[in-house]
Amino acid sequence: MTRNPPRRALALLDWIYNPLRRLSVSAVYDLLGTDSPAAGGHYLNLGYWAEADELDAACRALVDLVGARAGMAPGKRVLDLGFGFGEQDLQWMRTLGPEAIVGLNVTGSQVALARERVAAAGESARIDLRQGSATEPGLEPGSFDIVVALECAFHFRTRERFFAEALRLLRPGGRLVLADILPLAPAEGWPRRLAQRWSWREVATKFAIPAENAYPRAEYAERLRACGFTGVEVESIRDRVYAPLHAYLRANPERLSTLPPALRTAVRFGLWLEPDTVFAGLDYVLASAERPATDQ
Repeated sequence: MTRNPPRRALALLDWIYNPLRRLSVSAVYDLLGTDSPAAGGHYLNLGYWAEADELDAACRALVDLVGARAGMAPGKRVLDLGFGFGEQDLQWMRTLGPEAIVGLNVTGSQVALARERVAAAGESARIDLRQGSATEPGLEPGSFDIVVALECAFHFRTRERFFAEALRLLRPGGRLVLADILPLAPAEGWPRRLAQRWSWREVATKFAIPAENAYPRAEYAERLRACGFTGVEVESIRDRVYAPLHAYLRANPERLSTLPPALRTAVRFGLWLEPDTVFAGLDYVLASAERPATDQ
């Protein structure tokens, strides 16, 4: 993450407004740094707004939803891919108390800050955060009861390589849970399909989503099954993510004050548009699957 404010401002302008500019996943998150509308900048997810009425509560609710769906509990070993600044791991350890959490993240600046936060919380013995790849984790087969990826699997090159690694790393009967972003199935009528394509392209190009990961919900479930998972469930929760977040930020523009000017302007433009336009092509799913209890 650049510590030179003028250089960072220019880099943000180039990334946001230059249609030819592409960055790697780690370069995107290095550039964004710790700036976030969430208090303290420690949560990076979009939130789950079924009951929450405030951003930090919504971010925490999504973390809790993933933890509950995964069945985190004492005695469970968890692998967390793309852990951000470690806030989700601290939350799971506080509330669900798994035996251990190992985290992998490709962005070195996030790993460094997350480790500092875990150490400050006195949890370094139970939360082990490392720099590494979800598709080449270098971990022992069958070493985890749970694998989770909260708002990051869309980055992996490819998501299916990650599925295969998750299956390898899970113990028999182990569980995979993802909160993930993917394109909606094409709508009827060319105006709506055009809006969908624009919406997805803007997100995919700026946030380093490989073309290989651009498939809708039904195919997502089939690819999990093809990798060997059973009990596959892929539920769209987009109505409890995108529109409520948009409404909250539109009603509370002061939450954008922590963002650098170039990014703040881009977000405000998105808030000026209706959410049905901004998120026209984006689905948001909560997916879960299990490694078979016995090999077939």
